[in-house]
Amino acid sequence: MNILCFGDSNTWGYKPDKSGRYDENIRWTGLLQKKLGSGYHIIEEGLCGRTTVFQDELREGRRGLDLIGVTVEMHNPIDLMIIMLGTNDCKTRYRASASVIAKGLDQVIRKARQNASRHFDLLVISPIHLGVGVGDADFDPEFDAASVAVSRNLANEYRKIALQNHAAFLNASDFAAPSVTDREHMDEKGHAALADAVYDKILALQKGLSNVI
Repeated sequence: MNILCFGDSNTWGYKPDKSGRYDENIRWTGLLQKKLGSGYHIIEEGLCGRTTVFQDELREGRRGLDLIGVTVEMHNPIDLMIIMLGTNDCKTRYRASASVIAKGLDQVIRKARQNASRHFDLLVISPIHLGVGVGDADFDPEFDAASVAVSRNLANEYRKIALQNHAAFLNASDFAAPSVTDREHMDEKGHAALADAVYDKILALQKGLSNVI
């Protein structure tokens, strides 16, 4: 079973202390692979700074909409796509509401379906919340208090998108939180908790509960 995990830095495994990337024994995608076993193939497609549809003037190739099509084609056939985007869409430069970000997510999903060689199941994950003060000095000036508020509203909007696309839904913030180190990325505990939650959701999907919300 091929499972494509399409996301941003929290899928890539960015370390909150800025020292690099967690290895496969720590990041949630690697842990998920171990839990599922050899009958499953986890395809890691995480990219730091990735958005749904917004163009980042500071870094190339960050729009998920631009890359999802070719990514799906590269890894066809896909049985399940797990998509977790939205944190970077909360940056101050975009000034996007949660509902607008959700519309961007919907576009990414639709393009993924268009480029798939066959039908695949879908799991929409609303990302962890940004931590209060993430935009403070010595943290990440690309965010502010409004960004935190938007991140907390994503789950409600993403749940609607999941329903519209006949997808399963998971709210990552129910299981994991941003680290105290950078108020933005998951620490080892967060990755482990998310891996457990996604594993349980996949088991539910396999039992035919494809619209578990």
